[in-house]
Amino acid sequence: MSETRPSFVRKYLALTKASMMESLAFRTSIFVTILGNLVYLIMIYFLWQAIYASSPTPIVNGMTFYDTMVYLVLAAAMFNFLECFIVWSLGRDFQSGQIVVSLTKPIDYQVFTFFAVLGQYIMAFLTTFLPTFIIVCLMTKGGVPLGINLIFLVISMVFSVIINFCVDFFVGVICFYTQSIWGINVMKEVVVALLSGAAIPLAFFPAVLRKIIRFLPFHAIYNTPLQILTDESLTLTNYLEMLINQVFWVVLMIGITRIFWNASKKFITVNGG
Repeated sequence: MSETRPSFVRKYLALTKASMMESLAFRTSIFVTILGNLVYLIMIYFLWQAIYASSPTPIVNGMTFYDTMVYLVLAAAMFNFLECFIVWSLGRDFQSGQIVVSLTKPIDYQVFTFFAVLGQYIMAFLTTFLPTFIIVCLMTKGGVPLGINLIFLVISMVFSVIINFCVDFFVGVICFYTQSIWGINVMKEVVVALLSGAAIPLAFFPAVLRKIIRFLPFHAIYNTPLQILTDESLTLTNYLEMLINQVFWVVLMIGITRIFWNASKKFITVNGG
């Protein structure tokens, strides 16, 4: 007899609850993440202060120093929120042979992995992004527009989580072929941070490079929700167009990762077995 939908949902949501509890068990890592983020923000503050000090005008590529810092602070918080080490998790499952055990169970491994890290996403959102967002709103005293854009922001961030998961899962599966985790993951983080607008606002990129980036999924992870949050000039039409673009990448990335995963799991070999 096929599994009913309520039991299916309960089964996978139990994984989410378990991962939330696991995140709470490692409170020290939360403080280390916050401290590391603070050090990073101090560094980029002085870096961008020097960049704007050398500029003949206070506005560079349509952004003031104030605009740039608000964007980068929120981008750093969002980067920490979306970093759930999926590549490392898949790599460890492969190297330990746990992946073979998981494939024998009556579950979809990709769906299982998503719900297993969903709790980490939720806890990271509550402990990193949300507090940072509140602090930025209080310190800027209205510098971040608060209105209907928040509704679109929530929807956009859900899509960002899915796209980011698909990118991480795809890279994690590549590790099955390379049998290497660290190098592949570092390269992925650098590429995503650079081409998504998480490290440098896309407004500072050359026009040609911005056009190329539009054909890649990375901008839909960070730049889209950050624009929705910080750009007061956006209209309802702009919000809808940006969400439609994210939906396109959600569908495409899910399709690509499903095809790649289904093809790769047929050739999984575990050392020693």
